[in-house]
Amino acid sequence: MLAAFLLPAVAAAQEERDTVPPPDSVYRIEEIKVSVARPVATAGGAAAISIALDSLAVGPSPSLSDVLRQSPLILIRENSRGEAQPQIRGMESRRVAVLVDGVPLTLGWDNRTDLSIVPVTAARNLTLVRGLSSVLHGPNALGGVVLVGIADGPNIRLDVSPFQFSAGVDQLGSSAIAIGLAKVFSGASSDFLVRAGGGYRNRSAYPVPDGVAQPSPAVADERLNSDFELGNAFLSARYQVEDGLWVSLSTFGFQAERGVPPELNVEEPRLWRYPTTWRWVTAISGGTGWRDTPWGEGDLEASVGLDFGETEIDTYESFAYDSITGGERGEDRTRTFRLLGDHTLKMGILRGAFTFAETRHIDTQAGANPLTYRQRLWSFGLETEQPLGGASSRTRVSIGASLDGADTPETGGAPPRDPILAWGARAGVTQLLGEGNFLLHGGVSRRVRFPALRELYSGALGRFEVNPALNPEVLFVGELGVTGQLGGLEAQAVGFFQRLSDAIVRVSLGDGRLQRQNREIIRSLGLEILASYSWTRFTLAGDLTIKDVTQEDPSEPVGQREPEYQPWIAGGLGLKAVLGSGFWASGRVEHLGPRYCVHPDFDRDLRLGADTWANVELGYGFNLGSSYSGRRMELLAGVTNSTDAIAYDQCGLPQPGRRLLLQMSIF
Repeated sequence: MLAAFLLPAVAAAQEERDTVPPPDSVYRIEEIKVSVARPVATAGGAAAISIALDSLAVGPSPSLSDVLRQSPLILIRENSRGEAQPQIRGMESRRVAVLVDGVPLTLGWDNRTDLSIVPVTAARNLTLVRGLSSVLHGPNALGGVVLVGIADGPNIRLDVSPFQFSAGVDQLGSSAIAIGLAKVFSGASSDFLVRAGGGYRNRSAYPVPDGVAQPSPAVADERLNSDFELGNAFLSARYQVEDGLWVSLSTFGFQAERGVPPELNVEEPRLWRYPTTWRWVTAISGGTGWRDTPWGEGDLEASVGLDFGETEIDTYESFAYDSITGGERGEDRTRTFRLLGDHTLKMGILRGAFTFAETRHIDTQAGANPLTYRQRLWSFGLETEQPLGGASSRTRVSIGASLDGADTPETGGAPPRDPILAWGARAGVTQLLGEGNFLLHGGVSRRVRFPALRELYSGALGRFEVNPALNPEVLFVGELGVTGQLGGLEAQAVGFFQRLSDAIVRVSLGDGRLQRQNREIIRSLGLEILASYSWTRFTLAGDLTIKDVTQEDPSEPVGQREPEYQPWIAGGLGLKAVLGSGFWASGRVEHLGPRYCVHPDFDRDLRLGADTWANVELGYGFNLGSSYSGRRMELLAGVTNSTDAIAYDQCGLPQPGRRLLLQMSIF
């Protein structure tokens, strides 16, 4: 059932420490049972979704893309590099920030991350902020933020399962397995939580939909060069004292080998494989908890993040993938530091954050003379939240501002760019309506994204003409929505307007190459609806996004065009039924409207038609008996893309065909 939503702190006085939210917090009615994604709103009035990861049937050892493909109001698209990238309200991957325990995975060489290889085996919760992201999230948090929580934050639940295990297979022999262990050590005035585990996934290929023609020597019913193998492990620990002091560690890593399915619509597609990709992410955080100060109460939190990785790409001569012609080799090192503080005011709260990130990319393909690129980004932000008319007011306002900066001191031998400074701002409001079961929320914001090192200096193995003169993107967002509950119905509806200036887009040069250029304006106007209705043993849940996205540039003769991969309509509708005797069944239909793509062989757009597909599942669960107190086993059989529909992520890149999944879990 869709759940709870923002409730300003009207039932408790603001001066109570536990009613003052941290910057990423959401308010919700805790009594509502959660079984699917929940519509919420942040303290600054932004629409958001809160997802309990254990409520999704994503299979053992899932990736972040697996989770987000099942999440409403966000699109995941696999590009021609084999990377899974998000899209929110028309904002593409580099404009959506991903933070794991405060570590920004999307700051680096490319300012984005491949969600298909980011494991979330260790994650406990996920929050998706769709538009008005806080100015405290750091640099380049432009058009939405995905917050993944493992061990940080002022409060964390200690009621963890001591043992978790899951395994699954599909009809092509692909397999996955995951295991997790947890232990809580409780003292007189403190608690210590330790969690560890890992997972392994192996895919020989994914099924290709019937009717999709592939180049020789593809195997019938199997997508060419779509094999995938990934192993991951994690460790998290948290020590918290009764008076609020806490320290946490979360660290996870993975190593993968995979192929990149070739585009089917171009004469010279990328013939790539990743012989190895590895990444290790560590976050060390700590906080004081709320303490008395001469001016009221405040708390301080600091975190250090380390994000190290290496990627190798091999290019091949033919579809046989037996003769290597070149490739890329690169090492990435990103270090971040974040300092956050909160302090009570007379009736509200003041929050501040400083974030510094330094990313270094070493192109080792040059052998004895590697090329080094380095970018530094920083952001300082302040936000205040105040009730209007007293501490028990039903109306709260939030105002924030930030100063962001970036420079590129090392550019692989090319001339460095001058340092850039930019400003951001946000204002939001929340208004409690009726008897407290409806909330009106909205606001406006201005944020900036600096171009990534790859955008400025990479030719992508000859596919792109470099453009080191790219300007920062500037996004203005306005949104207004309502979130509420009426009986068994819970829903959120949000209207939004976005204006992206100096948008960085791909432009065909007409000779098989592309170039990233600043276009004048991309505008998007739309409506998002998220709702569910529960009665007796049934839950009906759906989401819908309707938007109009246009790209304008006075230098172009046509003046206005539609950007790539921006369907005017997208959404899904699902039904879950509890059948009794431990059985349950669910089904969901997804729809993606028509969209366009830039063809690299021609200086024109191509149209993709609308796509519709359906997933179905049947599950059975039972308790393991008194000797295994609190443990439960669940068996699941599912069919993704049950109609074997041809649905495209990108021009020439169809999604997998019909796939039968069998899964077993113990928790």
